[in-house]
Amino acid sequence: MTRERTHTARPVPPEAFFICSAIFHYLGPAFAVLLFARVDVLGVAWLRIASAAAVFAFWKRPWRLFTRLGAAERQTVVALGFVLVAMNICFYLAINRLPLGTVGTIEFLGPIALAALGVRTMRNVAALLLACGGVFLLTSVRISGEPIGYVFAFANCALFVLYILLGHRIAASGGRSGVERLAMAMLVASVVVTPIGMKSALIAVWDPKLLLAGAGVGICSSVIPYICDQFAMARLSKATFALMLSLLPATACVVGIVVLRQIPSLSELTGVGAVIAGVALKRSADD
Repeated sequence: MTRERTHTARPVPPEAFFICSAIFHYLGPAFAVLLFARVDVLGVAWLRIASAAAVFAFWKRPWRLFTRLGAAERQTVVALGFVLVAMNICFYLAINRLPLGTVGTIEFLGPIALAALGVRTMRNVAALLLACGGVFLLTSVRISGEPIGYVFAFANCALFVLYILLGHRIAASGGRSGVERLAMAMLVASVVVTPIGMKSALIAVWDPKLLLAGAGVGICSSVIPYICDQFAMARLSKATFALMLSLLPATACVVGIVVLRQIPSLSELTGVGAVIAGVALKRSADD
């Protein structure tokens, strides 16, 4: 008599999608930095969004779903498209004027504040304090660079919060449906950014190497991480997702070691440990 075992496929945990997103979140900017020497900042932004939109259009054919959406859903998709354009442009304009660590610190102020809105227990307060302390150790703010750079950095921070809020709204119907709505938003973003950045990107259109690098920026920065974000957002609360964004400095540290051979200091390693401890301590309201 044989004993049969029933195996049920376990769904991929949302944390795995987030980690994948976090890794590519920094691989994309690594390609972008290389492009800044040859292509204007606005041109790089156009290459990123246009190449991502082309991938989504070929894969999902999102215009077929757009006609079936209600008025409120269409407004959310269009709003997300505008936010993606403004967020990417502000981020690139900021890191073109300020140290990346400074822009990163300012960018995290929004998500951490958003996470604080979902805190209901002392355990979560302690988690937020650990995460904030870790982010401070990893990316200390330095008062340097052009003042306009800070305007772009704080604008990027606010837009990043809007991306989280709108991203959760389109992810509410599930990961696959969320990706289809994301594809529509990316097409909207490509239309909006074309008159802004296409002229600056023309130099790359005629250079296969630059064009390939631009496509790499789009896939690493706007396709893989945004898709992973949708699958994570569909199963994580806004507060939990916002706090987990504090892991991004830790992934930046790992990418720096592996790709750029940048060995972190003791202070930076302490910051990584504090952020990871904060995320581990965090419990969503549903737990």
